[in-house]
Amino acid sequence: MEKKQICVIGGGAAGMMAAIMAARAGAAVTLLEHNEKTGRKLLATGNGRCNLTNRYQSRECYHSQKPETAWGILQQFSLTDTLEFFSEIGVSVKEKNGYFYPASMQASSVQELLEMEARYRKVKIKCRENVKEIRPEQTASCKPSFLVRTETWQYKADAVILSCGSRASQIEGADGSGYTLAKSLGLSVEKPLPALVPLMGKEKYFSKWAGTRIEGRISLVAEKKVLNTQEGELQLTDYGISGIPVFQCSGLAARLLDKGIEVTAVLDFLPSCNLAETEQLLKSRRKQCPYKSTAALLTGLFPKKLCDVLMENKPEIPALAARIKEFPIKIKKTKPFKNAQVCTGGVSLTEVHPHTLESRKVPGLYLAGELLDTDGICGGYNLQWAWTTGALAGKEAAKC
Repeated sequence: MEKKQICVIGGGAAGMMAAIMAARAGAAVTLLEHNEKTGRKLLATGNGRCNLTNRYQSRECYHSQKPETAWGILQQFSLTDTLEFFSEIGVSVKEKNGYFYPASMQASSVQELLEMEARYRKVKIKCRENVKEIRPEQTASCKPSFLVRTETWQYKADAVILSCGSRASQIEGADGSGYTLAKSLGLSVEKPLPALVPLMGKEKYFSKWAGTRIEGRISLVAEKKVLNTQEGELQLTDYGISGIPVFQCSGLAARLLDKGIEVTAVLDFLPSCNLAETEQLLKSRRKQCPYKSTAALLTGLFPKKLCDVLMENKPEIPALAARIKEFPIKIKKTKPFKNAQVCTGGVSLTEVHPHTLESRKVPGLYLAGELLDTDGICGGYNLQWAWTTGALAGKEAAKC
């Protein structure tokens, strides 16, 4: 009996997982990657350390237009399954505060071991192959069949797994071509927008606080409602704000801005105190050192650059306390795709069967990874989505 021929388009985390799982299930797999090697974006994850996944898994950690569907998909190849898979291919993991990394703390270890496993399973890895067309073909047996055309060759396949990633990344080749291929096959795509990305403000003073880092809180406000609140290290930049708490809010901000809704980021530089306590703290500092100016009361509390911005227009203590607790920034836009870690948006989850990730419109076509309309928060969640969807698509595509 001839092996089922599967073509995987995209050699990132999801594509490599899909290729391995399909090959393990007995399929003959060809993987097409348009970069010169597989896993280019994987190598950059976690600042080169590769945050593989996270112990804490909750539906709130993932964003999608169909959140319940996304969460249901994630249950089919869980954290336990993921850790077991990496143990099988030789990736020893270490856990730090719920974050899982390779013991080597090098993303290159993960990329190398994934590729070793794929080649051991006889996956044909073809790099520098830019896919231009996926053409479903009619067969006498009515079974799915495809012709995948690149700039240099044509590949025949019984099933295709589309796992091209998104536009997010500075890595060459992150061009969003997967969306074009999906649309050409009649699939609907939620508009991709940058996520896990810095936010740019409208104000003119940002150069004064550029380079400052401070523990604080950000609240995203739109239409007079607080829509998201995050705490952690805020990075104050010459264009606005950055840091993990900002990243966690950025996908939502991008969606609102795209709809023409005004978005304000309200910063709290002293989240351990409420407004009354902050005002009392400043008054106590003045009482203790009556010779100090209002500006000098901030010295020792906050970095100098932030003090200068907080003291613009020389506020007195009540107004200063309010600025410390609720510092508004009108958001103009996000940084572009090249500065984003992932995208929000992608091929709608309504386009796939949630238990197989096979296209509802094109039998034999499967989708995986960031190309789908699901993105996670920082902390290994986007890779978990890649591992889960890649494994599911690979195993299902290999079935006869």
